[in-house]
Amino acid sequence: GADASMMNISLPLEKVLDDCLLAFYQNGERIRPENGYPVRLLVPGWEGVLNVKWLRRLRLTNRPVMARNETAKYTELLPNGMAEQFSFVMGVKSLITRPSYGQQLDNPGLYQITGLAWSGHGKIVKVEVSADGGKSWADAQLQEPVLSKCFTRFRIPWQWDGKKAVLKSRAIDDQGNQQPERYELIQAKGQQGYFHYHAIVSWAIADDGSVSHVYA
Repeated sequence: GADASMMNISLPLEKVLDDCLLAFYQNGERIRPENGYPVRLLVPGWEGVLNVKWLRRLRLTNRPVMARNETAKYTELLPNGMAEQFSFVMGVKSLITRPSYGQQLDNPGLYQITGLAWSGHGKIVKVEVSADGGKSWADAQLQEPVLSKCFTRFRIPWQWDGKKAVLKSRAIDDQGNQQPERYELIQAKGQQGYFHYHAIVSWAIADDGSVSHVYA
């Protein structure tokens, strides 16, 4: 890439020839400077760092180039002492966008919980929402179209009684992958997993209606 950090990454040729794109346009116009003008690489389902902006060179090699962004960065130490490298695919994830951090519920009553879910492995087939910190779950409605490796909007009605609550969402994709709780991801990947973090996000609703982020 031609950005200040000279983004340099390696991609398997099999993936490049499968579904990667060189993007010049978005929504009928040239892509904007902040999105990588004049051309950026799109790598569907794989993490954002691999979607190089301001692309200036593609080079074919017979091995990974071991660039800074795949050695010193984006390589993570696991609990067993081994290092995991080349973590490409976006894990299944969801996030409640309303209500969310910084927003306010004015009064007790009926609210619509909405959010986004996605997975680099395929389609989202289910999103479950909890209003009691994960003690119980209810199926949310998925908004069509539901496409592979794309954002999927979900929604569910919720009757807030004016008391403290903890909202969570968890997504499941068509490969059977389920979004993990934070403690589950830490057990599997260790404390250094922030580059590839896709655990459940929790929003705490206070009795005054304010919304904050919590680990719950």
